[in-house]
Amino acid sequence: MITIKSPREIEDMAKSGAIIAGMHVALRDIIKPGISSWKIEEFCKNYIESHGAIPEQIGFEGYKYATCVSVNDEICHGFPRKDLILKDGDLVKVDTVVNYKGAMSDSCWSYVVGKSTPEVDKLMAVTKKALYLGIDQAQVGNRLGDIGAAIQHYTEDEMGYGDVREFVGHGIGPTMHESPNVPHYGEAGHGLRLREGMTITIEPMINMGTWEAEMDDPNGWTARTADGSLSCQFEHTIAITKDGPKILTSQDPEMDAPYLLK
Repeated sequence: MITIKSPREIEDMAKSGAIIAGMHVALRDIIKPGISSWKIEEFCKNYIESHGAIPEQIGFEGYKYATCVSVNDEICHGFPRKDLILKDGDLVKVDTVVNYKGAMSDSCWSYVVGKSTPEVDKLMAVTKKALYLGIDQAQVGNRLGDIGAAIQHYTEDEMGYGDVREFVGHGIGPTMHESPNVPHYGEAGHGLRLREGMTITIEPMINMGTWEAEMDDPNGWTARTADGSLSCQFEHTIAITKDGPKILTSQDPEMDAPYLLK
């Protein structure tokens, strides 16, 4: 079911989004060579709870952790691990969902550990730009295919990367995952028409090589690139409004000024 949110509900989701954004900003000083991915889990869980919120992923379909921490060729749903020690050049994706007094927000961000490489820097820049190209299409009256087509054309046709098909964005609030699905590929002018008051995630997962994923990890959750190439992801929760798309999980009020609630 698709739920249409009132302005008050969207404002509440922005309060939830501010918590998740603050967590991601703080992670910039936490993620460094020599720490385990479990330290990221501990930090995020404590941050969310210390701000009066609930890490909503815990218990979702049996998932045990507050975060997904996916490294290098892991596309998504990587488990935080005490024995996974981060090193220079690792590409780390941290994804979580925050429930603040019943209002949901969802955001994944990518980080390079220590010293980066030009290849990683480029993949991260392309993926972040793809996110914003998708957000720009999230206008009242546009269709879901407009979002996916903008992302796919840029990442695959222009940049030669792989645009993951197996995982998509989604509606959010009052539950963590709800309709509609929001693919990051597709055909402009096709799909569900966007309406004022819808709240969705846009979360492109872009691979340096093939778009295809392997999902045979023994843990039953983690997806990896089929060719072992690096994968990157950026995700915002947004609201569809008469004044355009509004980012509810912004980490940069200056850069995101046109996308913020007034």
